[in-house]
Amino acid sequence: MMRKTLLAVVLSVTTFAANAEYKCSVNPRDDVVLSPQTVQVKGENGNLVLTPDGNVMFNGKQYSLSAAQREQAKDYQSELRTALPWIDDGARSRVEKGRIALDKIIVKEVGESSSMRGRLTKLDAQLKDQMNKIIERRSDGLTFHYKAIDEVQANGQQLVNQAMGGILQDSINEMGAKAVLKGGGNPLQSVLGNLGGLQTAIQNEWKNQEADFQQFGKDVCSRVVSLEESRKALVSGLK
Repeated sequence: MMRKTLLAVVLSVTTFAANAEYKCSVNPRDDVVLSPQTVQVKGENGNLVLTPDGNVMFNGKQYSLSAAQREQAKDYQSELRTALPWIDDGARSRVEKGRIALDKIIVKEVGESSSMRGRLTKLDAQLKDQMNKIIERRSDGLTFHYKAIDEVQANGQQLVNQAMGGILQDSINEMGAKAVLKGGGNPLQSVLGNLGGLQTAIQNEWKNQEADFQQFGKDVCSRVVSLEESRKALVSGLK
């Protein structure tokens, strides 16, 4: 049960991308490339290139726009420039928040020297590397890779499974060693009691953070839906 709870805590922070916990009505089908000069939206819906001043090229054709269309293009590219970094920062901050919360629990329940802390730090770095496959941080901007979502979901699940297996074994070994050193009573009963305390602490922390994770997923979905509506309206006007 403890392993399942740990898994839920860590994976929940990436649901915005993997769509594992929160189902959104819109699934991205385009890559988005942000750079200082342009915003490019390319994929199953064509190849749309926008500039900050509202110029539009769609599938290689430069369009002459009305004043209203130009403002529409400006608003859409501005929305993308705001939304993508917001999603990236929000997801990464929640990964970090989850790591810090779990680390504090481990220190309190097991001790500062616990090997579990190192495993958690490694997992944190691995998950952030996976997230970078979806929203890639470049020196001149960001790139969203929609095809990476399924791969990252699978890889993230595997990484968490491996790390949590090690963390669970460490907790048994370390708590068992402490029980033996203390002496008296039944060491096995002591280990089980300590594991129960660790599990309860983790479950309580998950309850504290769950609402924020779920709200983040909903907020991301709302932005994705709004972006897709803006894209459709702009492209429809061009056609």
